[in-house]
Amino acid sequence: MKKIATLLLLFIGATLFAQEVKIDALEFSGLKRTKESFLRRLVKTKEQTIYDVSLVNADIERLKRLPGIASATYAIENRDNKNVLIYTIVENFTIIPGLRIATANDGSFSYRVSAFEFNLFGNNQLLGGFYEKNIFNSYGAFWEHPFLFSDKLGIGINYQDLTTQEPVFYEQGEKDYRFNSKNAEAKLLFSFDFKNEAELGASFVQESYLFEGDNALPNTPLSLEANKLIYKGVYRFVDLDIDYQYFDGIISEFTAQHIQFLDGDAPAETFLNSFLSFRNDLTYYKKIQDKGNWASRLRLAAAFGNDDSPFAPFTLDNQLNIRGVGTTVDRGTASIVLNTEYRHTLYEKGWFVVQGNAFVDAGSWRNPGEEFSQLFDGTSTKLYPGVGFRFIHKKIFNAVFRLDYGVGIGNDATNGIVFGIGQYF
Repeated sequence: MKKIATLLLLFIGATLFAQEVKIDALEFSGLKRTKESFLRRLVKTKEQTIYDVSLVNADIERLKRLPGIASATYAIENRDNKNVLIYTIVENFTIIPGLRIATANDGSFSYRVSAFEFNLFGNNQLLGGFYEKNIFNSYGAFWEHPFLFSDKLGIGINYQDLTTQEPVFYEQGEKDYRFNSKNAEAKLLFSFDFKNEAELGASFVQESYLFEGDNALPNTPLSLEANKLIYKGVYRFVDLDIDYQYFDGIISEFTAQHIQFLDGDAPAETFLNSFLSFRNDLTYYKKIQDKGNWASRLRLAAAFGNDDSPFAPFTLDNQLNIRGVGTTVDRGTASIVLNTEYRHTLYEKGWFVVQGNAFVDAGSWRNPGEEFSQLFDGTSTKLYPGVGFRFIHKKIFNAVFRLDYGVGIGNDATNGIVFGIGQYF
């Protein structure tokens, strides 16, 4: 009994002592490109404050989420009777080229090349752009500074000129259109606290569709032109711990858009009218023992106001939701998609990692003009299990080369290989 009482007193004393440790100095080691002044502004632990282990751990998680940082740890040293809190940083290489190869809707070879810097000027600004050849030419440029005004408020702007051949699915059959969208967007980026983020933005869009090919369907437009104003809001909850290729936690992202038709030709007023759209992605990650990672994403999406338009906003596509299904093979005004996969590290040596994964992608769509019940009656359900590999560079931000092969189950099912950069979700 005396031993228990002694241990209890020692524990209480140690706890009280830990609560009273004062941080006399704060240091960062391992920095090469990232500015120390930027990190000092970002972390919540400050000099001349009492040591709080929960606050320090929160700082570590926040640091590891930054594109410029691969890993972060901390230690407390006593120097000349002063307590020094040291954050040790392993930086990412953040100038990232990208390449995406696919088959266009006409069967031709398509590709997308890009280059992005994720730690511009050492304070995690993003600057980059892309060029895409997908039958036609497309390009875009992006700049974001999430911490321009403070550690809670930033800004982002981008411009995209996209031209693709898009299938449109009428009741009488499928027809191809040349689609062009010129989109200029500006947005404010908010970080309310460690786990809650938001975006508010607006964009001006010039949009057009031009019929491609022969034998147009009766009572369908040969061309459409419209100017639109899009208001967009995003709320994101992030409770995530990152250890190189391993994720553990939850991300929930809700996106709402009001697409306002400003003006256009007569057919556009009917087919490209104003509408609301909502989407929520709930992603769950679980670290399993030493080498495993389970990841699942549930995506719910719906649009209101354009129920009968064949130019529906949500597409069924390899790169977006169902691996192996093909490139833009269907459109819908609502969707439910579940992606789940198990990732396992097969080989790891220094900076290089090979992961294998097994996945199941499943989803259903509400076709234009249909009721919400179509999401559940099985008429538009897709099921695609598959396997894949990941080749990962641990110290280059988002340097994950992805290769998946999905196999469809059911009538008229397809299969195919999907390439990409970064984890699928």
